[in-house]
Amino acid sequence: MIASASLSRRCALAVGLLYAGLLGAGLLGIGPTAMAQDGSKIDLPDPVLAGIEFSVTVPGDSSLAASGPPAVRVGEETVPLVHNPDADEWTAEGVTAAASGSVSVDVVAGGQVLRSTSARSIPGWLSILPPLLAIGMALVYRRVVPALFFGVWVGAVLAIGLSPWGAFKGLLDTFEVYVLNAMATSSHVAIILFSLMIGGMVGIISKNGGTLGIVERLTGLASTSRRGQVVTGVLGVSIFFDDYANTLIVGNTMRPVTDRLRISREKLAYIVDSTAAPIATLALVTTWIGYQVGLLGTAIENIEGFSQGAYSVFLSSIPYNFYPLLALFFVFLVAYRGLDFGPMYQAERRARQTGEVLGEEASVDEAAAEGEELAPPEGTPSRAANAVIPILVLVGGVLVGLYATGVQAVGAGAPLSDIIGEADSYTALMWGSLMGVLVAAALSIGQGILDLEQTVEAWYEGLKSMLFAMIILVLAWALSNITDVLHTADYLVSILGEALPPGVVPAIIFVLAAATAFATGSSWGTMGILMPLVVPLVWAVLVQNGMDAPAHYHILYSSVSCVLAGSVWGDHCSPISDTTILSSMASGCDHIEHVRTQLPYALSVGAVAILLGTLPAGFGMPWWLGLLLGGGVLFGLLQVAGTPVETAEPPVEEARAPAEA
Repeated sequence: MIASASLSRRCALAVGLLYAGLLGAGLLGIGPTAMAQDGSKIDLPDPVLAGIEFSVTVPGDSSLAASGPPAVRVGEETVPLVHNPDADEWTAEGVTAAASGSVSVDVVAGGQVLRSTSARSIPGWLSILPPLLAIGMALVYRRVVPALFFGVWVGAVLAIGLSPWGAFKGLLDTFEVYVLNAMATSSHVAIILFSLMIGGMVGIISKNGGTLGIVERLTGLASTSRRGQVVTGVLGVSIFFDDYANTLIVGNTMRPVTDRLRISREKLAYIVDSTAAPIATLALVTTWIGYQVGLLGTAIENIEGFSQGAYSVFLSSIPYNFYPLLALFFVFLVAYRGLDFGPMYQAERRARQTGEVLGEEASVDEAAAEGEELAPPEGTPSRAANAVIPILVLVGGVLVGLYATGVQAVGAGAPLSDIIGEADSYTALMWGSLMGVLVAAALSIGQGILDLEQTVEAWYEGLKSMLFAMIILVLAWALSNITDVLHTADYLVSILGEALPPGVVPAIIFVLAAATAFATGSSWGTMGILMPLVVPLVWAVLVQNGMDAPAHYHILYSSVSCVLAGSVWGDHCSPISDTTILSSMASGCDHIEHVRTQLPYALSVGAVAILLGTLPAGFGMPWWLGLLLGGGVLFGLLQVAGTPVETAEPPVEEARAPAEA
C-alpha cells in the first residue's frame, strides 16, 4: 500500500508538472502557430527561439529584386536576402525574433511588403525542457523508457503549441510522427536488425555449448589465486560480444574455481563487472556497437558541414575512451600484482586466511545467478569452435563489408582510412550479423547438437534479450528529432558557446554522463539521452570558436567517447546498475559488498582518466600519452596504496563451498 501510494504521488507530480507547463504557456501567451499569409513562399523554422538566430529561405529568381534589394523584416530588425542562383532561392542568415509569441515575418523591397507570413516564437529555455525532463524523470523514477517517452511527449507539445489541444495532439504525434520517423529510415532499421541478429547469434552459441567451450579452455589454466584472477579477466575480455552474456557466463563458470582458490566473491564480482561493459563498448563488433552507431548516426545527421560516417566516428573515438581502457588495464594490474587496498583488501585477506569467500552477513540468492536461459541442454558437447567460428565470421563479415562498400565509394586506390571512413557501416553490420547467425545455426544443426526447432528457439531467446534496448534506442531517436525541431543545440550554444572553452567540453560531458548513469543505473539510457544532444552541441561550439577544421576533430571524438565512457563509469559506481546487479548475482556476491569494494577502484580509475586523459586530450595532448600517463599513475597508486595479499594456496576441502554460502 505504501509503495502504491508513493507511485500515485509520483504520477500525480509528473502530470502536475505537465499541466503547470501548460498553464505557464498560457500566461506567456504562447499558442499554436498563427495562420500564414502566402506562407508557402517563405521557409523558416517552426517554432523559432526568441533571441536565437535562425535562417529564412525565400524561393524565387532574381526578379524578386525588381523593386530593390530584398530583405527579411522581423519586428524592427531587417536582414538582407542573398540570392543563390544554383538553387534559385534567396537566403537570410542571422534573423532573430526579439520576443516570444506570434511574430510577423515579411519580405520587403523598395519599401513594399512582397510576401508575409507569421511564426511562433518561444523562449529559448523551453527548447531544453524535453531532454532535461527526460533526465530528471529518469533520476526520480529510475526508469529510462517512461522518461524518454515523457521527454518526447513534452517536445511534441512544444512543437505544436502549448495548449490543452496541443497536449493531446502531442501525445498522438509522439507515436504517429516522432517514433514512426525514428523507425522509418533505412539506416535505423539496419541498426535494429543488426542488433537483433547479433543477440540471436549469442543465443545460439550459448545453447550449442560453444561459449561454455571457451570457458572450459581457459579455466584449466587457473592453478593459483593470481592465475585464477588473470584467467577470469581474460575470459571476461574474450566474451566481448555482449555484456549480459559476459557477466552471467563468466561469473557462474568461474565461481567454483575462484572459491577453490580462496578468491573472495567480491574480487570475482569486481573482475566480472569491470571487464563486461568496458570491453563491450570498445570491441569493434558487439551488441553495444549497433546501439552506439545508431545514436551517432542520428546525431551526425543533425549537423551541417560534417561528412564523416557514424562508424568512422566511433572508431576514431576509441583511443579517447580513457576510462574503459584504463579500467581494463587496472583489472589485470590488480590481478597480476596481487595487491589490493580499501575494502577489497579486507575481503581478500578474509578469503585467504579463513577460506570464507563470503562475509558472515552476506546475503546471496545463488539460484537467481544461474542464468538458466543461457545454459545449453544437458549432455551438450562443449566445443569452443562453435562459438569462435561464428564470432570470427561476424567480425570478418563486417570488415569485408566495410572495405567493399568503402572501395565502391572512393575507389581501390584510396588510403585505407578514407575507404573505412566512406564505407557503408550499416550494410557491413547487416552482412556480418547475418553471416554469423547462419554459420552458428549451420554448426549447431550440422553436428546434431540442436535441431532446427531448437536452433530457432535459441535464436529467438537471444533476440528477445535485445528488445528492451531497441525500445530505448527508438525513443532516443525520437527525442533526438525533438531536440532538432526545437533547436536545442542552438540555444545551448548561445548561452555556453562563447563562455565554454572547447577543450573543457569533453570533461564536462564525461562528468554529466557519469552522474546520469549513476543515478539511473543505465548506461544505455544515458547514452540514449545525451548522445543526440551532445554531438550537435559540440560541433556548434567548435564552429562558433572557428575550430571546425579536421585538426580539431579530436574534441568531437573525445566528446563522443566521454558519453560512452562516462556512462560506463557511472554504471560501475551505481548500486542500481543492471550490469552491477548481474555481476553480483552471477558471482554469488552480496550486492552491497560488491558495490562497496568496487567503488574505490572505479573512482580511482575515473579520476585518473579525467585528469590525465580527457582534460589534457581536449587541449591537444596525444591520446597515447594520456593512456601512458594514466597507466603509470595507476601503477604507482597500486604500489603505494596496495598491500600484498597472502597467496599461499589452501587445501581444497578447507575452502568454503558455494552451497554453504
